[in-house]
Amino acid sequence: MKLVNVAMTLGCATAGIAFMSTPALAHPHVFADGKAYLETDPIRELLAVRNTWTFDAPFSAFAVTGLDKNHDHKLEPDELKPLAATSMKALEEYHFFSWVTSKGKQVDLAPPRDASYRFEHGRLTLTFTMPLKQPVPLDGDLKVEVFDPEYFVAYTFPDHDAVAIDGKAPGCEAHYVPPKPLDSKMMAALAAIPVDQHDLPPALADAAVGLANIFTVTCQ
Repeated sequence: MKLVNVAMTLGCATAGIAFMSTPALAHPHVFADGKAYLETDPIRELLAVRNTWTFDAPFSAFAVTGLDKNHDHKLEPDELKPLAATSMKALEEYHFFSWVTSKGKQVDLAPPRDASYRFEHGRLTLTFTMPLKQPVPLDGDLKVEVFDPEYFVAYTFPDHDAVAIDGKAPGCEAHYVPPKPLDSKMMAALAAIPVDQHDLPPALADAAVGLANIFTVTCQ
């Protein structure tokens, strides 16, 4: 299931109405502003990647429908806790949209931790940490990627401060490599895909992989 199905699994009676305020056609269907934070150790190794994703207002309204159990027009941490748990379960099927490679090989990730939502100014923000099963060196061979291979969710990172490093690794700096923009032909092809079709044709799938947000590290 995709993130859009998370709210459905929570039994939101009117969530479908909120979601229909977004376009019925066109990949992507959900938009998120992202930031990444790299947890390191003093011997210049990557230990974990912390993701922060702030979702668009239409999807946020869709996802939180029915969660205000005490009807105080606020969403407390306890009211959002089930949504965080369900999101993590849903994202597991998609590798949490997070990949780490070192020396050209994919690094195994441990189960996520510290998953939580907050709801501010009409938008949901999900924060969670992906630990590595084994630390890997912070060097030019390290690459962290955040993206949805099916382009159901589109991630946008700011040009500045897209990624931060925790400072435990002296002399190391994180860098953001944005994806290349899609051309008009590819955008039109994606726009023609119905909302209920998640799997992309091979040519479009290859293009979606090129939309990865990439983070690298250099150390002096």
